[in-house]
Amino acid sequence: MRIDIATLSAHLEKVRTLAPLVHHITNYVTVNDCANATLAIGASPVMADDLAEAPEMTRIASALVINMGTLNARTIGSMLASGSVANACDIPVVFDPVGVGATAFRSDTAARLLREIRFSVIRGNASEIMHIAGMDVRAKGVDTGCVQADFEKTISMLQCRTSSGTIYAATGATDVVVADCGAALIENGHPAMARITGTGCMCTSLIASFCGAGVPPFEATVCGIAVMGIAGELAYERTAKEGVGSMRVRLIDEIGNMSPETLERRLKITCEKR
Repeated sequence: MRIDIATLSAHLEKVRTLAPLVHHITNYVTVNDCANATLAIGASPVMADDLAEAPEMTRIASALVINMGTLNARTIGSMLASGSVANACDIPVVFDPVGVGATAFRSDTAARLLREIRFSVIRGNASEIMHIAGMDVRAKGVDTGCVQADFEKTISMLQCRTSSGTIYAATGATDVVVADCGAALIENGHPAMARITGTGCMCTSLIASFCGAGVPPFEATVCGIAVMGIAGELAYERTAKEGVGSMRVRLIDEIGNMSPETLERRLKITCEKR
């Protein structure tokens, strides 16, 4: 397994050329930032979560995001119906299981979505992905709370699940992308990103933007996470004396300004073959 800068740069250009429509059924805490991140990378966001139109909107989209951040009974039907349409039309679906494991409602909903929808990518924090992998973890709201040894075991467990073609990604201090042929470890980003609501959700939107441009799911996931991490580093460096509010605004700028030269200069990635 090998990811080279030329490939990532070509994918970045592809998103900006094609401007894929990314349909989000997402949470109202981060919806505006997800829309802006999608626009910044070069894709086009749409947010339609009512059952009366969500499946129809999915049919004309290039990718679908399902995000459980502000989960409610009203939108579960929209998620299931839109996911079904996406699967039937071969439209990639990216799942962000926010807070799974924190409550029975979230866990039961995630389990149903996983049963009924074929996901191209599942991205969450370490606790969320460990829960999806079937490990006994205690989630603290939507935060991560695991030890590295447990997470290494999770990678092995996930690789047993990737035969379905789903890519699993856990973002944190070290971001891990797991496929059936191996894993990629990305060490970009800055701890201050954890103090800004929605950085994980924005990362999911970036992944979906690359998927919507026809980039293979593993490479799309690496691209989305790499862009988000590098943008976070640059945003922190340029606003460290101002605070996280300024960093949040600068983060969108850095996503929009991302270039092949910046990727080549700053990307920290290690690929492991299975």
